[in-house]
Amino acid sequence: MPYDADKTRAMPPVGPGGTSSEQTTKISPVRVDASTEAWPSEEPDSSEPTVTAAVPGVGYPASEDATEYMRPVLPPEPQPEDSGVYGPVMIEPGEEEAQPKFNRKRAVIVAAAVVGAFGLLYGLDILVSSGNVPRGVTVAGVDVGGLSHTDAEKKLRDEIGPRLDKPVALKAGDVTAELDPKAAGLELDWNGTIDRAGSQPLSPITRVTSFFTSREVGVATKADDAKVSSALEALRPKLDHEPIEGTIKFEGAKPVAVDPHDGQKLKAEDAVGSIVANWASGSPVEVPMDFTPVKTTKEGVEKALNDFVKTAVSGPVVIKGEGKDATLTPEQIGATLAFAPGDGGALNVTPNKDKLAEVTTPQLKDTVKQGKDAEIVFEGGKPTVKPSVDGLDLDWDKNLQPYFDTLKKTDAREVKFEYKHTPAKVTTEQANKMGIKEVIGEFQTGNFAAASGVNIRVVAEKVNGAIVKPKETFSLNKYTGPRGTAQGYVDAAIIENGIPGVAVGGGISQFATTLYNAYYYAGMKDAGHKEHSYWITRYPKGREATVFMDGAGNSLIDIAFTNPDETGVAIQTIWTPSSITIRLWGTKNYDVSGSTSGDFNPTQPQEKKVNKAGCSPTNGSPGFSVTDTRTITDRRSGQSRSESRTVRYDPQFKIICEPPPGG
Repeated sequence: MPYDADKTRAMPPVGPGGTSSEQTTKISPVRVDASTEAWPSEEPDSSEPTVTAAVPGVGYPASEDATEYMRPVLPPEPQPEDSGVYGPVMIEPGEEEAQPKFNRKRAVIVAAAVVGAFGLLYGLDILVSSGNVPRGVTVAGVDVGGLSHTDAEKKLRDEIGPRLDKPVALKAGDVTAELDPKAAGLELDWNGTIDRAGSQPLSPITRVTSFFTSREVGVATKADDAKVSSALEALRPKLDHEPIEGTIKFEGAKPVAVDPHDGQKLKAEDAVGSIVANWASGSPVEVPMDFTPVKTTKEGVEKALNDFVKTAVSGPVVIKGEGKDATLTPEQIGATLAFAPGDGGALNVTPNKDKLAEVTTPQLKDTVKQGKDAEIVFEGGKPTVKPSVDGLDLDWDKNLQPYFDTLKKTDAREVKFEYKHTPAKVTTEQANKMGIKEVIGEFQTGNFAAASGVNIRVVAEKVNGAIVKPKETFSLNKYTGPRGTAQGYVDAAIIENGIPGVAVGGGISQFATTLYNAYYYAGMKDAGHKEHSYWITRYPKGREATVFMDGAGNSLIDIAFTNPDETGVAIQTIWTPSSITIRLWGTKNYDVSGSTSGDFNPTQPQEKKVNKAGCSPTNGSPGFSVTDTRTITDRRSGQSRSESRTVRYDPQFKIICEPPPGG
């Protein structure tokens, strides 16, 4: 039965020689000093018998001197039943009753018992688990908590080992890929992994919480970052992609939504760290990426598809032209639609004017008329005006919106198209007023090779009849456009870096030289030309030109002149297998003469060895400088002016041919 101060209980005999089981002893109240937690030193009353006894079960070892001083026990004071009072009750003056007072001794005893039990368990846990992996620890998802380091390593090798030779699954945004761990230089460091798992901690708090928590420590990896980076770079074409805006494509006449996708690019440095840390986990490794957002949303694309596009291609559309109609099929209608991102993730749908013209014009070609400028043709050796023709064409700017509105309908799907007249750029009246009536400049060259002659003939046919309006500039390269095999040009001789060579369109420089001298004597204003790098004997010194276009039709060296007068100029070309003549027709306003100085500042040729096929040896020729002076007299005012141009020619290499490599 519990011991409480100031309560009495019957006591059995306390030792040998006891006389009666009814003997009672009063136990005096015993206090515990809270600061020392020791029994008080209280002298016993010599007039009363004493009993010394151990008090077991309250946290004190039997070897300690725990003594109770016992006195005869008086009969207990009678108390009302169910009073609820089990210990001493202290009544404050003036109060009828007081609350029970807290038993501090009993609390200390219980606490001490708990601490003792915990200490016993803590010591036992340290003894049993010392050196083991902490409880709750997982490595790459494998539970090794509480195992010895040896057993933990064996378990990891058994469960993780089979993963290490398998490709590492990567998840990069919306793309998945696999990485070969061997090619990437990835190995598992078993000793480092076990060291990372650690041992049981000494902290009692950590030990207690480990029963209820888990902790992933991951693996230790032996990795060559350079190899990992290289392996990732090899995967970049698969991992990276540009942003894809949402749109609508057509499978035949069926419209299909194309969902938008953000663009993404590998964050190489961060990705290496992520792979090294997680490659052995058995789960796909998240690869860090930089993302480029798109403007459209899936919802915006679906709305455009359902609200407009499906109706637009639900049936044919009839286009009513001038005396003839055209019918566009749903598939053709789909080709005329253009899609672009709109506000708030929307997909905007608009009509494509060029595509509409492309699918409509073939059916309405008989209702349109191609416009033609007035031309100068040479009949009987004289220029004649060939009348211009005004064009009649569909007015696409005006027809676009009515066509688009028709696509929103489910019935009565037809629309009337409007036409517009397009006047010629050079009308018959303008051509007649240009004063093209007489030759104002003429020049002829010859002695060209057969292949060069082919190219000269093709360009001459293209330029013949060209009109240069008042104040207008004529550019040979712009007028002819690309000069390739598709236009009828062939391989012929050229000069490249001072050395004879072959290229498509070779020989056109002779046409350019002939044109230069024709406008030189016509009094036209030179708008740019370039001489050959060395002098070619069939051309006048200081009065010749070269031109060049690359294979893509880009103008690299051009020749051009400006018509300075209020009257027009027409170009006539006369080609024969041995010569090319160019005449400029207009109103003769100028008398022109030219003079050329003697050679000066000569330089001697150098040798150049050439090992290309088709090489022809030459003796070379010296270089020199020369000045050409043109004198122009205006017939209308009688005033004269002179223009001088000094040209420097390089010496022509002495070519020594050598066998080509492998020849």
